Amino acid sequence: MSTYKEIKGFKVQTLASDTAASVIATGSWASGGALNTGRRVYDGAAGTLPAGLVFGGYTTARVAVTETYNGTSWTEVADLNTAKFLQGGNGTQTAALSSFGDPPSGAPAGTNTETWNGSSWTEVAEGNSTRKGLAATGSSTAAIAFAGEAPGGDSALTESWNGSAWTETGDLNQARYVMSGFGTSTASLGFGGQPGPGSTAFFALTESWNGSAWTEVADLNTGRSSGGAAGEVYTLGIYFGGLTPPNSKSAKTEAWDGTAWTEVSDLATPVENLGGHGTSSAAFAAGGDPQITATEEWTTTATPTTLQKINLGQVYFNSGSNAFKVTQIVTGTGTWASGGNMNVATYGNYGAGTQTAGAEYGGNAGPGQSNTTHEQYNGSSWTETTDMSTGRREGIGVGLTQAGYLAVGGEGPGGNLSVVESWNGSAWSEIAELNTDRRRLNGGGGFTAGLVFGGYSTSISANTETWNGSAWTEVSDLNAGRDAIGGGSISTTNGLAFGGQAPATTAATESYDGTSWTEVSDLNTARYGIAGTGSNTAALAYGVSAPSPLAIVESWNGSSWSEVNDMATGRGSGFAAGGTSLLAFAAGGWAPGRSAATEEWTQPQAQQNQTITVS
Repeated sequence: MSTYKEIKGFKVQTLASDTAASVIATGSWASGGALNTGRRVYDGAAGTLPAGLVFGGYTTARVAVTETYNGTSWTEVADLNTAKFLQGGNGTQTAALSSFGDPPSGAPAGTNTETWNGSSWTEVAEGNSTRKGLAATGSSTAAIAFAGEAPGGDSALTESWNGSAWTETGDLNQARYVMSGFGTSTASLGFGGQPGPGSTAFFALTESWNGSAWTEVADLNTGRSSGGAAGEVYTLGIYFGGLTPPNSKSAKTEAWDGTAWTEVSDLATPVENLGGHGTSSAAFAAGGDPQITATEEWTTTATPTTLQKINLGQVYFNSGSNAFKVTQIVTGTGTWASGGNMNVATYGNYGAGTQTAGAEYGGNAGPGQSNTTHEQYNGSSWTETTDMSTGRREGIGVGLTQAGYLAVGGEGPGGNLSVVESWNGSAWSEIAELNTDRRRLNGGGGFTAGLVFGGYSTSISANTETWNGSAWTEVSDLNAGRDAIGGGSISTTNGLAFGGQAPATTAATESYDGTSWTEVSDLNTARYGIAGTGSNTAALAYGVSAPSPLAIVESWNGSSWSEVNDMATGRGSGFAAGGTSLLAFAAGGWAPGRSAATEEWTQPQAQQNQTITVS
């Protein structure tokens, strides 16, 4: 006999608002009152919502204008004594500090410091260094000012303010310009920035200050500069707006929880050089480039006592919106952005690692060359490091981190190679060779658990080999041998092979489960020389020759391919690739001509509450 519970089903919880991962995750931006003087403000801001302050900035020239905000409208009050832009700003609406900056021609160099008492500005002690485009955190009597552009270039300098004088203290680990921060004079967070004016490289780097030294912590999800920041303590705050590659204004907002950055609700309008300040639950973003008057206000709907935690798979009824909801993983639209150029233009190079900690090595940088060159990537720039022992091109890189990866097979001066070299984070070593020498193979996996397949030996190959950290083992062949094959793998039991020449150009795709290969859905566009990252459940196929360089990108969801946003530049003849289906990079290739360009793929994915619709 059925019970009442069986007949009625399970109980669905009723909530007044949506669940969220944190209080900050319930935040959103709304329009506020307009500034009286539209301008680029950068860091000339203090206070919170609804008690804000902005000062200085740039219209068609540097200005000294100061305005206060009451949550509804801005009011002009007493000007700074020195008009300036790209200054440091911190404090409250009634007790603020303006430090350093870029003054008008003929004014004292950018060491000027002024304090605000709620009604007027007073010039006080000068800084020890000349800087502009810096960041500042703390109060009007206890603050730090860090980074910026100095006469000799980018600065890592930090100076500490005690209410009457500046003292030089511990430098940042990375010198940079127009970065941002929040916190106190003894516990702050600094993030973002770029290497000098006009640069198209942007830092995601985040550093934490303990009162005497800076420590690198988790990076931003998106490197950028010239944004606004708000946070009451160094473990809780937001970063919003700014400039991203290749010099595009951003609306992105990221929240810091003391451990990691999470993307939250964006600004309504992309903007850079704005004035932003406040707390993680009440902040403002005012002005910006080009000389806008708009203000946006950040508020959260939850408090620590009212927050309902989000849980994947949770079903509930939102009584406020009168809708049933379910919490799911939602994948957004992926896009490509320009990264830093390699030091050596090449094609047929190997790739490993991730989008922010990648590597490229080998390749062809001149007619007939098989290079030993080796570069590593930090998400914004490439650095040359220790060369390989054996020059090679058109092989495959295997490895998921900069701490360890392999250079497998390829072609050297004497022909096809079975030689494998291992990078352990500091040096290259030759290790156990492949069972079959070949070039234009593909694969992936980890430093001690890899998978490679296909390529060309004395003929087109279907051979598959696995790596266990000490030896290569031949396992089940592909159903169809292919040269210049694309593929991805994260382990010895998970692989995806696609495209290539067999001998005609093909779109065929095969999936590996650790035992055998199975034919699955074809690519939409047949091609060879193709790059790939990911696994047999989520992969990315990009670029390549078919027969000329292509920018086409396709995404694999475990059952079928979908065309997604193209790369900016078609590239072929093999190039370095690394990362995952959500965060990947492409470096080098033939575009036409040897390329040094890097592009970065980012596809957002987040746990979200979705309305349940009944058809």
